[in-house]
Amino acid sequence: MALAQQGNTVSVHYIGTLDNGRIFHSTPDDEPLVFTIGQSQVFPALERAVTGLAVGETVNIVIPADEAYGPRLKENIIRVERTYFPAEKEITIGQKLSISFTGGGERVVQIVGISETEVTLDGNHPLAGLDLTFALRLDGIE
Repeated sequence: MALAQQGNTVSVHYIGTLDNGRIFHSTPDDEPLVFTIGQSQVFPALERAVTGLAVGETVNIVIPADEAYGPRLKENIIRVERTYFPAEKEITIGQKLSISFTGGGERVVQIVGISETEVTLDGNHPLAGLDLTFALRLDGIE
């Protein structure tokens, strides 16, 4: 029986949950996650968990925040003047925006606060600072 190893392209199905049991993502039945072990396409901890599994095997793993999306950083929360947004543009808390930086960088941010004079934007990944639990099944090895 073949076991997943470095360089193999594998397909997995998973359910990802948070400490409170909330599902943050799962793979649809007809769309497994496909990646090549060792190509840094997924979290290294996920690659390690799949390595050595045979097709059909399942495993549960917890990926600490530091090995997933990292900690929530205060420096990723910025306040900008409300005047940066067109007056006719409706903005709401929870809305996501793509902003461009000098030099060509781009980032998706979420509006987390609005006042008469300022808009607070959070550039942290929504899962930053959270430990992630994955229940996964190896479905294929190429």
